[in-house]
Amino acid sequence: MKVIINLIIKELIQVKRDPKLFRIVLIAPVLQLILLGYAATLDVENISVVVLDQDKTFASRQLNEKLTSSGYFNINYYTDNYDEIIELINKGKVFTALVIPKDFEKKINRRETVQLQIICDGSDGNKAGISVGYLQGIISSYTSKILMDVRDKYGLKTINAGSITSEVRVWYNPDLKTRNFMVPSVMALILVVTTTVMMAMGVVKEREIGTLEQLIVTPIKPFQLIIGKLIPFVIIGFIDFLIVVTVMVLWFGIAVRGDFLFLLFTSFIFIMSTLGLGLFISTISKTQQQAMMVAMFGILMPMIYLSGFAFPIENMPQLIQYITYAIPLRYYITILRGIILKGTGFSGLWLETLIMFLMGAGLLILSSLRFRRKLE
Repeated sequence: MKVIINLIIKELIQVKRDPKLFRIVLIAPVLQLILLGYAATLDVENISVVVLDQDKTFASRQLNEKLTSSGYFNINYYTDNYDEIIELINKGKVFTALVIPKDFEKKINRRETVQLQIICDGSDGNKAGISVGYLQGIISSYTSKILMDVRDKYGLKTINAGSITSEVRVWYNPDLKTRNFMVPSVMALILVVTTTVMMAMGVVKEREIGTLEQLIVTPIKPFQLIIGKLIPFVIIGFIDFLIVVTVMVLWFGIAVRGDFLFLLFTSFIFIMSTLGLGLFISTISKTQQQAMMVAMFGILMPMIYLSGFAFPIENMPQLIQYITYAIPLRYYITILRGIILKGTGFSGLWLETLIMFLMGAGLLILSSLRFRRKLE
């Protein structure tokens, strides 16, 4: 036990003496969470709009004011011809165009159907779909108000008919902010990057400078060396985890709704799996640069694409969906979102926790055996 403790102390001292590694451990996770927390969002705001108002009446000006007051659109240009609309969209100066036809107000007063034209830059399909949805909602709301005003103005009576209505209640994220959904995933991503890369590069670095060979010729047993290597990075992983959770709560205002101890337990399991991956990378890499490349393109990029972090798993082809079951990050992201956003406990996440535990234990055991054979 004393040998293992001395190895742990040696590793922590080595991290402290390496200023670059120290910055990666303490500073990089905070900066990554803040930057990605704001960047990794699907919310669409401040959409640039050009308006071709062929009516120029009080009703058309009201509609324009409705757009700007919604908070989603900025009317940057007014024009009198279609050619300018095409030019502005092609140059990327505006994203959406709204064409208000002649006799817009007259047709409304006559209770006739009015057709508006919406032109949208479809090169960004996600933004285009959201923008059109916002516009349609604003126009529908404005139309309802106009019809009510016309009815009251002329004293018209309407016949109430049976209808189906829905009353919407949004749980867990009432404001529908993408950031609340993405920040827990960013936390998981930071934990993967930090623990996997640090574990891989830490072992490879010792092999490069020759200290690993010096440890091998000492009476230290292989299992003691492996444990002495793993525990310091477990400690570092937990420090990073506590830092990013603190930033999430204090900076972004996202509270942990569920059991924090359960969150720590599942994070410990996930850290063990990422350290296993890092240890495996160290056994197939000869230099730090090679370890970094293998970690980034062989482990981290597939995890990002196939874990549900960037793209919904349900939208992937069936074969790819089967492959995602082998990604530990998939289960950890589900657990994080469940605990932090929904307050889900072990009873609702036991299957994901069990699968992640089995995968983590398997990765750690196999990587340790391979590392041990390398030592021998």
